[in-house]
Amino acid sequence: MTAYEDVYYDSHDLRVKLYARDYGGQGMPVICMHGLSRNSADFEVIAPRLSERYRVITVDQRGRGKSGWDAEPANYSPALYVQDMFKLMGDLGIARAALIGTSMGGIIAMIMGMIAPQAVIGMVINDVGPEIDVAGLERIKSYVGKSPPIRSWGDAAARAKQTNDVAFPDYTEDDWLAFARRTYHEHEGIPVSSYDPGISGAFDPDGPVVAPPDMWGIWEALKGIPVLGVRGELSDLLSEATFGKMLETHPGMRAVTVGNRGHAPMLDEPEAVNAIETFLADLEAAET
Repeated sequence: MTAYEDVYYDSHDLRVKLYARDYGGQGMPVICMHGLSRNSADFEVIAPRLSERYRVITVDQRGRGKSGWDAEPANYSPALYVQDMFKLMGDLGIARAALIGTSMGGIIAMIMGMIAPQAVIGMVINDVGPEIDVAGLERIKSYVGKSPPIRSWGDAAARAKQTNDVAFPDYTEDDWLAFARRTYHEHEGIPVSSYDPGISGAFDPDGPVVAPPDMWGIWEALKGIPVLGVRGELSDLLSEATFGKMLETHPGMRAVTVGNRGHAPMLDEPEAVNAIETFLADLEAAET
């Protein structure tokens, strides 16, 4: 696996110490942002490959991976994550970057593009859009912050399969173990979840899941930014209809659907990798 440099930096509000992996590379900066309960390890397959041509940075948002936990759960919000990402760019001397965002990371990318379009070269949005299906949110609510006791890596792999089998129906037991090792870390010989359970505050524990306000206004503001939309064929979070509407309403959007994948593709699938590499190459060419 390609080596990376550990980057620790202060959050924009100075509440927590944050972490990112800097894979190096001399080309266009590419910042990769994970989903709600995931971390920078999600990109451990595609990041080394992209770093052969670009400067690739994968992040842990606050409360995930090696980043600090925030004592105030209300601070686990995209509005703050966006400011943290701009802080990271400033600390690393990056004025403009391409963004790759999975699920929540895609929402962060969209908000960044709306707030500071001059800082965003283009973005890959993985299995999320301006409108989110309640079915996917209900499934996520059913497991985030609710992990049963885990005693071994076998338990962790079984839990990963239980909560994500619908998205990766062809995964083998080895795949699930690899998945678990990205989403758990070992503490005193026992695998523990690599996120703060407080991130589940995004959901009302006693009430029904309610669809968030649509983000079509944000989407409208992104028309000047090139976008590659990625959707899992089996996704329960990004509907085929919403994906089609995104393509119709954004003149600079490209689209790829990843077969036999739900929410969200890992971006190690051949069709996703090929689409991303072509998209980034075109962005880089347009920058020079």
